[in-house]
Amino acid sequence: MTETVLVTGGKGQLGSCINAISNRYPTLHFIFVDKTSLDITDCIVVSNFFKNNKIDWCINCAAYTAVDRAEVEQEAAHNVNVIGAKNLAKACQEYDVKLIQISTDFVFDGFKKSPYKETDIAKPQSVYGHTKLEAEREVQKYCPNNFIVRTSWLYSEFGHNFMKTMLRLASERETLKVVKDQIGSPTYAVDLAEVLIKIISDGSRDYGVFHYANRGQISWFDFAKSIMELSGSEVTLEPIFTEDYVTLANRPQYSVLDTTKISEKFSLKISFWKDSLLEALSKVK
Repeated sequence: MTETVLVTGGKGQLGSCINAISNRYPTLHFIFVDKTSLDITDCIVVSNFFKNNKIDWCINCAAYTAVDRAEVEQEAAHNVNVIGAKNLAKACQEYDVKLIQISTDFVFDGFKKSPYKETDIAKPQSVYGHTKLEAEREVQKYCPNNFIVRTSWLYSEFGHNFMKTMLRLASERETLKVVKDQIGSPTYAVDLAEVLIKIISDGSRDYGVFHYANRGQISWFDFAKSIMELSGSEVTLEPIFTEDYVTLANRPQYSVLDTTKISEKFSLKISFWKDSLLEALSKVK
């Protein structure tokens, strides 16, 4: 029996990755929407959309992700990340739809020295992080049938991300400065998309919070170094400290996620970050 999956933020990075692999799943019918076709900040619009479309699952990829700009445009970030998630959660509960909410490593403060587990206390250090944590709480409050999937350092051949920015800058400049004291796990958004669809294909009812990222941990500098080496770029990279690269929003110094729970629950073989980077770079070329 075909199930219908609504994907909000359908033209964003993760939504585009889901779209790119959706034809591999003939038993699923996907509806991709963006803010022009479904304004998730309007509760009446959202409710009517769910009323007029038979939906079984909703993956909320819609998000205000401009981390620094969120420090200034706090209301805009809150509307999309919090109000939007709340409206979707209420509609999902009313129309018996299972909700997958995408969240982030930014809900943590980054002061830990070992991978963050789902049970660790969230202490966001930025407006973006606060709105994403608040979104999690709204989803949990209004829609019991939810999966909250936190991820980190997303990149792909789609949208705006670190990998594509590095490739572009490498073609424009001779030297690039990259932060070396922030540690995380680069995550190929196509890998995440596969996991989200697996949760749906399995018909899972193991609701709760899960962490997903590619295996391994690395600094932004070393990630940039690998991007350049694997793409054949000869640009010179210069390592710098966070204090040398001033931004409006605080970034977690350490945001590696412990993926034990999700890998065991869904029998996943999570790819090592460098293997996935190779695949992503081949798609860009």
